[in-house]
Amino acid sequence: MTQHDNPERPGANAAGAGSNNDPETIDFGYERVSRRDKQGRVAAVFDSVADNYDIMNDLMSMGIHRAWKHFTLELAAVREGDRVLDLAGGTGDLAAGFARRVGPKGRVLLSDINGAMLANGRDRMMDRGVVGNIDYCLANAEKLPFADNSFDCVTIGFGLRNVTDKPAALAEMARVTKPGGRSLVLEFSKPAVPGLDKLYDLYSFTVLPWLGKKVANDEASYRYLAESIRMHPDQQTLQAMMSDAGFVRCGYHNLTGGIVAVHRGYKA
Repeated sequence: MTQHDNPERPGANAAGAGSNNDPETIDFGYERVSRRDKQGRVAAVFDSVADNYDIMNDLMSMGIHRAWKHFTLELAAVREGDRVLDLAGGTGDLAAGFARRVGPKGRVLLSDINGAMLANGRDRMMDRGVVGNIDYCLANAEKLPFADNSFDCVTIGFGLRNVTDKPAALAEMARVTKPGGRSLVLEFSKPAVPGLDKLYDLYSFTVLPWLGKKVANDEASYRYLAESIRMHPDQQTLQAMMSDAGFVRCGYHNLTGGIVAVHRGYKA
């Protein structure tokens, strides 16, 4: 694990930006689609994968996703009584960890834009016995239905790359974070170890679609997953985007050689 705090701001380096700067279109994997269509396309992907989401996470990452999420929980450093918002919370791994940490006097809000994912998350929380200090909300990260300065901590785990307007989502995260609070982004990123990128590409574009086909009967969604990761901003670019959104003391930690990174920023 490598920590990077406040390096010099890089130049424009949005990974995968390519030469197509048409403001009316946006990346959907390697495709360019209308901005108004991307949300629906992403929704269709997660409607398809929702029921197999957890087993596929374990298979694709060989269980390492649990360590990535545990590190994020530790880095968030929430305390008893805190209010936490988990965006794109899916089946609730981060939310469950936060619920244990904030205790009965705290509150965790598990939010997702996709109804199927949110329903699976609610069912999993009940199965885990996580009740009493957790609520659920169907919400778009770009337009959060919460008041300013509402949460001590805001997280988004493996969801930012699917958002159509990433700067808007980061700005909303900053808006609803309390002064002195922090927001964290756990996301796939760019390998930082020499040679790892080639192995990672081979795995991503052969093994992931094959697993999707064999386990979830959905090769296309997992090919989109691999493509969406490649089109996501790299570590320094995302750090700059968080600064632009209003966060201070922004930094990131590379995990598993940079395959995943956890970004953190504070609200002044």
